[in-house]
Amino acid sequence: MENSKNLRLAAATVNQTPIDWTNNISNILAAIENARQEHVDLLLLPELCICGYGCEDLFFSEWVWEKSLKKLFEILPSTLGMYVSVGLPMKKEGTLYNCACFIFDGKILGFSAKQHLANDGVHYEHRWFQPWPAGKTSEITIDGEFYPFGDLVYEDAGIKIAYEICEDMWHQEARPAESYSKKGVHIILNPSASPFTFGKTKRREHIILKSTTDYNCTYLYANLLGNESGRIIFDGELFIASDGKVNAQNQRFSFKNFNLIYQDFTLTDNKLVSVQSKSLPSPETEETEFYKAASLGLFDYLRKSKSKCYVLSLSGGADSTICAVLVKTMIDLGTKELGEEIFKNKIQYAPKLPDSTPSTVNSQRSTILTTHNSQLTTELLHCAYQATENSSDNTFNSAKEVAEELGASFYNWTIDDAVSVYTSKIETAIGEKLNWKKDDISLQNIQARVRAPFIWFLANLKNGLLLTTSNRSEGDVGYCTMDGDTAGGLAPIAGVDKIFVQNWLKWAEKNLGFKSLKYVNNLQPSAELRPLETNQTDEKDLMPYSLLLQIEKLAIFERLSPERVFKTLVDNREYPKEELKNSVIKFYRLWQRNQWKRERLAPGFHLDEFNVDPKTWCRFPILGGGFEEELSEL
Repeated sequence: MENSKNLRLAAATVNQTPIDWTNNISNILAAIENARQEHVDLLLLPELCICGYGCEDLFFSEWVWEKSLKKLFEILPSTLGMYVSVGLPMKKEGTLYNCACFIFDGKILGFSAKQHLANDGVHYEHRWFQPWPAGKTSEITIDGEFYPFGDLVYEDAGIKIAYEICEDMWHQEARPAESYSKKGVHIILNPSASPFTFGKTKRREHIILKSTTDYNCTYLYANLLGNESGRIIFDGELFIASDGKVNAQNQRFSFKNFNLIYQDFTLTDNKLVSVQSKSLPSPETEETEFYKAASLGLFDYLRKSKSKCYVLSLSGGADSTICAVLVKTMIDLGTKELGEEIFKNKIQYAPKLPDSTPSTVNSQRSTILTTHNSQLTTELLHCAYQATENSSDNTFNSAKEVAEELGASFYNWTIDDAVSVYTSKIETAIGEKLNWKKDDISLQNIQARVRAPFIWFLANLKNGLLLTTSNRSEGDVGYCTMDGDTAGGLAPIAGVDKIFVQNWLKWAEKNLGFKSLKYVNNLQPSAELRPLETNQTDEKDLMPYSLLLQIEKLAIFERLSPERVFKTLVDNREYPKEELKNSVIKFYRLWQRNQWKRERLAPGFHLDEFNVDPKTWCRFPILGGGFEEELSEL
């Protein structure tokens, strides 16, 4: 930047993992080297990229920030001739701060500290960090050297640079950019760890573009990439913007270790002017965002957990079907971007050696299916249909057709004999016969629970990660059997509601070419745990899913009281008043009663603006008054 009015500014995303120092530093160094090859003058990397954003209570460990600092000094030699920004935690006078280190030519110019900490939804930054006071500057001593620290403005060759770190941009009151504009700052750098949610990219772009005009600056934004620590997915979005326009932007949800974009600027009349904007990626729909985000999340979870494949109890219903399809889109998107060999290498794929005899499964109806699909899909996705006398041919055909089209390994067995062992043993113990009239829930649950050991057995045999298929609507009301259909290590659709699942499958049938989805899309959702002649459906057991979704949003996302929820929905006149009242009462009672289930659900992806995960979004008491007084007001 020195002695030059022409600048090449760059932003890079990296796919990091908490305290995976080798991976994290390797990605950072690779991004810096790529920037050097592209003759970049200034490179912005994401928030806390050295140690990882999702370190959680590891931030309390002294050695984590100490090692982060050590790794920072290992990075310095790679920055010769360049400006580079990297994120790390820094402790000053006993207090931990979320910082970005600004480097030039192998030397630290200073540490800018985050001023507004995210503390809502999935964020918990106030637990680990302290916000830095606006306008305050200080110094920190490292090995006898003094470095600027705090709310800093850097200047070189007449160009001023400052930071907003993630939440600083979203905090519209007392934004750092407001004060920087008064100081004539030309470039604002925003290293971020901003979790993906539907439509968030549009909100980001609006804020960034408005910032360039409101504060007369060039704005660089770099978000983290991938499923970093289990639940949160980062889309890896990069922006370079000026004069109310996006100059450069990347394609989100990359399967690569890093992505980089750059843009050329020239300093004219004390203002950075973009030389030429690049072509920008097309906007994405919510449906497209969903499967790209979930696919990337599954890819990272598979490889970072060191699992060999995914295993799924494929019932033929919507929830298990969408999980199977997402594993397939993970494979399709990953191999398309990386190439099959690099994809295999990243997941440490070891092809199964052929047996001397064909592998088959004892079954009344089928053997393992082999199709024209690649061996990769067959070995990475193992599905089983576990029938009882209450299972229908419709769901079997749905599961079979989906597995065959995807190219998954497909197994089929019945569990009636195992269910009979449990029921007869209990009947002998209590001295009476069980029947559907008085023992309905117990007889349903035992079927779901008996399925769990079998599918776990298969997962262990395959060294696989078992997927559980609960969606958010089921999490609301506990419409799931603990240690049954909730068995598994990852819940990829726990962050979306049932209506979304149903609509997406219809969209995928039409837009992604999965023709077998016509089978599940023509089915009425049913647990199929009662005798077939009862015509069991989920909505008869619960309430219409569309109504459940409306109550959920008002009660959980907007946090309204039962009375307010009822009055709001009554005004819509969509449902009869008495049905509505009963449904609201049922929702709140089931919500309170089933918190213990939500506490035990497998980790799930955060994809929507809200979630019912009690560990990261919706903390709720396991024991409580059950809304009795509030419900009586109805």
